[in-house]
Amino acid sequence: MRYLIENMGYKKKHRKEQKVQRMKEQKKQEKIKNDHGHNKAIRERYGRTSSIIGICVNIFLFITKFIAGTLTGSVSIVGDAVNNLSDAGSSVISFISFKYSRKPADDGHPFGHARIEYIGSTAVAVSILFIGLELVKSSVVKILNPVAIEFSFVALCVLLFSIITKFILYRYNAVLAKRIDSSMLQATSVDSLSDVLATSVVLASAVISHFSGVQLDGYMGVAVAVFIIVSGINILKNTVNSILGKGPSEELINMIESFIKKYEGVIGIHDLVVHDYGPNHCFASVHVEVDSNVDILESHDLIDNIERDISLEHGIHLVIHLDPIVTDDPFVDELRVMVEEIVLSLDESLSIHDFRVVKGSTHNNLIFDVLVPNECKVSDSTIQEVIMQKIHNIDNNLYVVVTLDRSYVSSPNQKLKK
Repeated sequence: MRYLIENMGYKKKHRKEQKVQRMKEQKKQEKIKNDHGHNKAIRERYGRTSSIIGICVNIFLFITKFIAGTLTGSVSIVGDAVNNLSDAGSSVISFISFKYSRKPADDGHPFGHARIEYIGSTAVAVSILFIGLELVKSSVVKILNPVAIEFSFVALCVLLFSIITKFILYRYNAVLAKRIDSSMLQATSVDSLSDVLATSVVLASAVISHFSGVQLDGYMGVAVAVFIIVSGINILKNTVNSILGKGPSEELINMIESFIKKYEGVIGIHDLVVHDYGPNHCFASVHVEVDSNVDILESHDLIDNIERDISLEHGIHLVIHLDPIVTDDPFVDELRVMVEEIVLSLDESLSIHDFRVVKGSTHNNLIFDVLVPNECKVSDSTIQEVIMQKIHNIDNNLYVVVTLDRSYVSSPNQKLKK
């Protein structure tokens, strides 16, 4: 009876511990689900709200500036008004981009539709460039045929109101862009900041022209156009890089490396590749080195845990290749150190991985990969020839099978070195 009572108490305690563990896991999942950067619904809601605000604000500014510019005869104010109309169109593009980027994956797009946001950012940049070039054209005409503009206190108030409003819009979009990691909202915030500078130039032009009598309207129109064109080029450059496939950031590389290496049983990592399919659609692969003496099922379970945990905590879809390496053979360790010294003597940016030795009765095969970063100036043929020759000079019974491997992350020798 005593045994039954103790056993029941143990089971009750065990069930309580399991319940507490399930509650902790549930809270963890809810925290991840509600994270602004990872939740698609929250991301779309933020983007949609920002777009609607942008449409309404820019249409209102366009109407007020266009009226003020027409009444005063100022081409720079009219140009600034048309720029606001372009911004309203950009907000429409932003609204559509956020809506369709949330579409789930399908047979034709297995990695989802998140890159639509990059395409939308490109469209915004192109429209900005078009407006800037058109404004240059009209401003040059005004320089060649200057016409006095009528000073208006109302126009000055409209411009001052526009500066304040656009600065608030810039800060709003910049904060949201950082919160949900959005290139679309980042482009919108940069555009709003350029509008603040451009409208400030127009305001200064109106005041200076009124009190000095010098007609600066055309020249200031060109200055506004330059601001617009420069901002468009910067946005286009960033979004095109994302579409082409830019390398992962140093922060992302360090995060993935430190995340994997914190697990007991991981000896080292190499061959990290990161693919960006749009915001929150990050896919990666990496080789993880483990002790060859550890049971393969145990190592496989370790890899599964890493893949699951990084997906839950950071939204990264990681595929890991398991590399078992020999850690308790002095002969292999001695050869590995020798090869590392030879490789580093060629170029300090080089490193080796996947090192193994196939022993034979007459000779031993050294098989390994050499990681060659983009900044390495030594040619591939030279690297292979020098390594093979130096090893042969040390021991002509060592046959070398070397594969040159290219890195897909920045500064690989520093970031992924064991």
